[in-house]
Amino acid sequence: MSSQTPPPESATVPVVTPERVLAGLSLAVPVVALLWVSSYAKITPKLGGVPFFYWYQILWIPLSAVFTSAAYVLLNRDTKHRKAVAASADALSKAGEQL
Repeated sequence: MSSQTPPPESATVPVVTPERVLAGLSLAVPVVALLWVSSYAKITPKLGGVPFFYWYQILWIPLSAVFTSAAYVLLNRDTKHRKAVAASADALSKAGEQL
């Protein structure tokens, strides 16, 4: 058993936050877009003589990087927020022990 006191209920962060939901959605978008083959399994419209099937997939390479970067930023922001809440809860518990 640990001798540390748990943080107050007001200082806890829920497991599911909007940042985490948006990060999950931004990771799911490229996966769904590329696994739904019937949506882009066609030849027209051609772009510079390249059929739609090919240039659509190539277009998703930089788009996937953008969505992955957005997920990284969102999760990084969520992690910083959690650390700040934990640090403030720790400071409050230490202040309470000194009283």
